[in-house]
Amino acid sequence: MIKKLYFVIICIFLFDFDIATAQDLELYDKGTEKSVSYEKYGEFLNVGTYEYSYNITDEKGLSMAQGEGIDPNKSFLNDPEYLKLASEKKISKDIWSRVNTNEPIIDFYSWVAYDKIEPGIRLYFTGQALENAGLWLHAVKAYRASMIMYPNTFCWNRSHSWTWLIAPASWSKIINITRMHPELELRLDGAFIKTEAAIKGKPEKNKVSVTPGKFVKFTLEDRAKEACDITKLKVVQRRGGKVSCVKYSNGQWSLEVDNKPYFIKGIHYAPTKIGERYDWEWMRSDINNNGVNDVAYESWVDKNNNGKQDPDEEKTGDFTLLKQMGCNTLRILDNQYIDKKLLRDLNDTYGIKVLLCNFLGAYTVDSGATWEKGTDYTSVKQKKKMLAKLRNTVEEYKDEPWLLGYILGNENNLPADYTGINATRTNAASKPEHYAKFLNAAAKMIHEIDPEHPVGVGNFGIGLIDYYAQYATELDFIGINDYRGEDGFGSLWIEAKTHIDRPILITEFGCDAYWTGKSSDYKMQLTYIKNCWDDIVYNSAGRSGEGNSIGGIVFEWLDEWWKDQYASPYSHDDRPTGEMAFVDGWSQEEWYGIVSQGKGTDSPFLRYPRSAYYMLKDEWNNSEDGSR
Repeated sequence: MIKKLYFVIICIFLFDFDIATAQDLELYDKGTEKSVSYEKYGEFLNVGTYEYSYNITDEKGLSMAQGEGIDPNKSFLNDPEYLKLASEKKISKDIWSRVNTNEPIIDFYSWVAYDKIEPGIRLYFTGQALENAGLWLHAVKAYRASMIMYPNTFCWNRSHSWTWLIAPASWSKIINITRMHPELELRLDGAFIKTEAAIKGKPEKNKVSVTPGKFVKFTLEDRAKEACDITKLKVVQRRGGKVSCVKYSNGQWSLEVDNKPYFIKGIHYAPTKIGERYDWEWMRSDINNNGVNDVAYESWVDKNNNGKQDPDEEKTGDFTLLKQMGCNTLRILDNQYIDKKLLRDLNDTYGIKVLLCNFLGAYTVDSGATWEKGTDYTSVKQKKKMLAKLRNTVEEYKDEPWLLGYILGNENNLPADYTGINATRTNAASKPEHYAKFLNAAAKMIHEIDPEHPVGVGNFGIGLIDYYAQYATELDFIGINDYRGEDGFGSLWIEAKTHIDRPILITEFGCDAYWTGKSSDYKMQLTYIKNCWDDIVYNSAGRSGEGNSIGGIVFEWLDEWWKDQYASPYSHDDRPTGEMAFVDGWSQEEWYGIVSQGKGTDSPFLRYPRSAYYMLKDEWNNSEDGSR
């Protein structure tokens, strides 16, 4: 059965570098058009279908419009800089060694000259080299060319175990660059890409539908004109009660608490004592036997990072640190002990609310399924067990002042492997209609018990979102875990908006703080999280994005030393645990915290806030950043 295709874009073979400026590379041929009018030089065929293609009718005209290195232009062959580098034998034929190096100029010329690879891949990495050289406009032209002319191109990951598509990756790049660089005064309107995956192991049979769209002039003044005061807009739909997802007359969405806009500045909060694993219950922790919770009230900041508590390093507590940062929401898992009194103080004293996440069968929690077979959403018996547990949770906490809403599942929809079971041990991906209908039943039950709080799904990317639109109409918002790159979420907002008319909460985003093969890198983590947060704000109601963002939840608060399953939970391991769209291309699961546990000498008390903590503190306490 053909399933919809959702890709995490992975940047491959990445290395540390200082990005060059535009002055380092002066293009020999910039092209005659700022944004190429492809209609003048060819024809679009079967737009918006899986038979889409672009047929060039004026190759010379298109070449002149494009400029150097962008198909069908070959003017680099006459570029003095290229000829000089070629004579010095600096143009590399080991093309994968020329991705995101500290020499973007050589990267650029190496990629444009390399003709032994699919042209869509060549153009994509040409665009990346141009980005690194600070030539944003020419980079946009390269990405657009790959999207329009070679839409079915795919690229393998490093281990050659899966592929990703060039066209949607390029589309996201264009969206991110034009958003982040308003000086380009461009916006791509009307573009859209749909994908379908062929049977496993045959990526050449993937299907891609392209609607090219058009670039329009979009200045800072235009952005300001599109902004508005959402408190003055008419509410045309309200989903919830005390806490509501509200839709305005302009089609945008927001979240309200007590009829006031509430933008989620969230943290996934699951602190773990070094040596313990995922089941350590932080709400019960009282190592000192003094009746005071360890992490909430007795953690302390290691100001000089010497691994010991000095006289000037008094106990502060995580709740204080979170409040000082400007955090207003924690995502907490409901499969552990919950201390209602503790969370009441979190709300009353520190002004922080809680989104309760119920696994809804992920990792076989509450379903009664075996790990080997995984949760089965066609099983009446298993669904009954999960609903019973969920009912108990809702009845127990529905009247708590700290409750903001409910999240159902955590990446239950991950694509399945050859056994039909995914990493979160469910068959949601292979039984999407059954899963969506069960989500609907769960959300409907919650609404009947607790009409005051909204319900959303905790999803991996936008996978199955079209099924939710059809079969899970009781969902009030769509929560999305997404780690698609250091520049933000690209096409996510418009794709979600096209599929379903609901607000979007980024239920997980973030980056590890370790550069693979080197050492810790707090700047990399800061940049990644800041760019993602800026994108979340840009797409919130009242701004010039898609207007469906209601906030984001950073993953995560504190490093968890147990995450590498092949190593000791007493060691802070830096071995890559998988490929991710981070700057170095790898994920270190034990380094995701925006706060570290230092050298581990005083866990669970010691805290060392990283640069990302202080960046978020500045962002979240700034009234102009959209975090209402």
